[in-house]
Amino acid sequence: MLKNISLTIDNGEFVFLVGSSGAGKSTIIKLLLKEIEPTSGSIIIGDKDITKYKRREIPFHRRNIGVVFQDFRLLAEKTVYENVAFAMEVIEAPPREVRRQVPIILSMVGLSKQSGLYPSQLSGGEQQRVSLARAMVNSPSILIADEPTGNLDPEMSWDIMKTLSEINQRGTTILMATHASDIVDRMKKRVIAVENGIITRDEMRGGYNGEA
Repeated sequence: MLKNISLTIDNGEFVFLVGSSGAGKSTIIKLLLKEIEPTSGSIIIGDKDITKYKRREIPFHRRNIGVVFQDFRLLAEKTVYENVAFAMEVIEAPPREVRRQVPIILSMVGLSKQSGLYPSQLSGGEQQRVSLARAMVNSPSILIADEPTGNLDPEMSWDIMKTLSEINQRGTTILMATHASDIVDRMKKRVIAVENGIITRDEMRGGYNGEA
């Protein structure tokens, strides 16, 4: 449960959200995705208070937010291309736009040559990059990454972080929840620490444990 938190993230920021399991990180993410509702207060994204959205407005809200999970959540029976295309098809994007956009995003994450492969034929790092491509294919302004390196070895983890940095440099706001202290310490981005439902630290160029 979160308690009286106040938080502002600017367009184009890269922010690490850190804290122990159960501290409140997942609650923040669920609030942003409108999977749960706050008991009081406002959540402003852009210039809109999403707590006032009607049910029919929620799917349109979520289109503006890409989400990457620790466990990839790929469709096993679909190829790399089809997994990414599916994210466009569910919002009824025109087939011509799908054919144009999917190769562009696969190239951006370095998976052009793997487009015809299935998830089972990919490494963990490649599967996570497919997940990233799927999250980005509809050009969201915000990307939420929930422990995206949690199931990866160190080398694959840094490949994913490089890709996330490149996405951020293109203007996408990134909020990444993580327990990976080495990544947080090396990247020196903004760090927001949550414990027992409150924000205990908010530092620019911070470290995992508060040491820049």
